[in-house]
Amino acid sequence: MNNTQQTARVGLFFVGGLALVWVAFATLSGGHLFKAKGYTVVAQFGDLKDLKTGDEVRMAGVLVGSVETTRLAGRGAEAVLRLDPGIAVPADSTATIAMSGIIGTDHVAIDLGTASAPALADGAFIQTKVTPDLNSVMAQLGELGQKLEGALGTFQTAVIGNGEPGGGLFQKLDKLVTDNSEKVGVTMTNLQDITTKLNRGDGTLGKLINDSKLHDDLLATVDQLKAASAQANTLAADARGVVDHVKSGQGALGLLLYDPATADNLKTSVQNLRSVSDKLASGQGTLGKLINDDSLYTNAQVTMKKADRAIDSLNDSGPITAVGIVAQSLF
Repeated sequence: MNNTQQTARVGLFFVGGLALVWVAFATLSGGHLFKAKGYTVVAQFGDLKDLKTGDEVRMAGVLVGSVETTRLAGRGAEAVLRLDPGIAVPADSTATIAMSGIIGTDHVAIDLGTASAPALADGAFIQTKVTPDLNSVMAQLGELGQKLEGALGTFQTAVIGNGEPGGGLFQKLDKLVTDNSEKVGVTMTNLQDITTKLNRGDGTLGKLINDSKLHDDLLATVDQLKAASAQANTLAADARGVVDHVKSGQGALGLLLYDPATADNLKTSVQNLRSVSDKLASGQGTLGKLINDDSLYTNAQVTMKKADRAIDSLNDSGPITAVGIVAQSLF
């Protein structure tokens, strides 16, 4: 072995040693030769899914850091996120584990939050939200498929049947039509007879359909009803006007109902009439005595009899004698 081959082998061995040292260093330190820049925030999840060290951290779709490490924490897990310096994350921002495409790797997505919220400090916890991943979606789709399969089986049993006689809807309909085929035929015949009569104009309905005069009469009746309705509306408007006049105190009825002076005068007149009727009933005054005193009636009858006798005596005597007889009869 010459010196050239020996030198080449030593060089290859040295390069391989350096490669092994670099792999070990990258494994232990995450591939960072110097101390990582930026600051960290902690995101706590119930399940980190397939998130691992080195995965991207994106904010509004922009790469702003990476996952520095993952660890268990109580009943869940935590992901320590290394964010680039100068990236301010509002305290009300929310971190979720998202998937980069359908078959891509997971990454942490942070929303923008609100501009007025203070920024998270180094080592602070960020709010998290659980989103369904592909596995959970597929599981839900599987459960949905099973439920759909069961529903379709139930529907098939209800519509088609399970092989037993009369079990499905179609079998029941077929049996119903078969058992009532004669009645269905009679019904169709009756319907055909009815439509034939309607086309000929038989019966009231047929005349209404085929007789144009009945149609015109019906329209005339409708017009009369409309006219009557208009007259009723006019009458109602007139009645409303009369009521308004009465309420405003116009006319005799309005004065009686809404004018206090007229009402008082009417009340006084009624009281006077009652007083006069009471006096007449008790025999007060001349008219009361004429109505209630029988002696005036008796005296009047006596006077009339005396006048009758005086007239009879005049027929038998002369004028001078007649005057004396009348005077004697009266006095």
